[in-house]
Amino acid sequence: MRLLLVEDEAALREQLAERLRAAGYAVDLAADGEEGLYLAREYPLDIAVIDLGLPGLSGLEIIRRLRAEGRDLPILILTARGRWQDKVEGLEAGADDYLVKPFEVEELLARLRALLRRSGGWASPRLRCGPIELDTGSQQVSVDGRPVELTAYEYRTLEYLMLHAGEVVSKTRLTEHLYEQDYDRDSNVIEVFIGRLRRKLDPDGSLAPIETVRGRGYRCALGRDPA
Repeated sequence: MRLLLVEDEAALREQLAERLRAAGYAVDLAADGEEGLYLAREYPLDIAVIDLGLPGLSGLEIIRRLRAEGRDLPILILTARGRWQDKVEGLEAGADDYLVKPFEVEELLARLRALLRRSGGWASPRLRCGPIELDTGSQQVSVDGRPVELTAYEYRTLEYLMLHAGEVVSKTRLTEHLYEQDYDRDSNVIEVFIGRLRRKLDPDGSLAPIETVRGRGYRCALGRDPA
């Protein structure tokens, strides 16, 4: 998942970026409001974490402009402003959630997972497509109850396809959402991940969980259970 973090406090920004990357996010960073708005407009983001008190352009103004432009990515406000009036103002501007500093990173990660699930139409932290179950909390995958060991990027690829089950996802889109902007992108890497996933999830070839749509990309072909 590709995440934008807009935070002007350098130490906190780098600390959070490290934890978010360790949790599997591709992270784009901005230190001020103007840069944050630029990145939000230019890159295919899945979610954004935005501070309110930013130099150049406030976090509220970033959110208002993005919503006015029809951009519907989930946005979590991260700020030291804890008054209920500030929370209301942030949510009314178009934010989806609000977390006050100081905070525990585990809570931030849990809130981000919940926002991403809801944006994909999932109510439970356990995504199910046919016999495949993916637990977004523990990052464990099973098929018919049998645990399946995946590498970090195999997991991220499967998670993205399952969150967007039924949609055709191009190799370019997968690459943009799995890697940060300075990554040397090679679509063959995605083909390798898809091949590995097929062998691990469907060793006998009876399930066919990931469909190749010629000339367009890949699709999680199993029916989803949003419950």
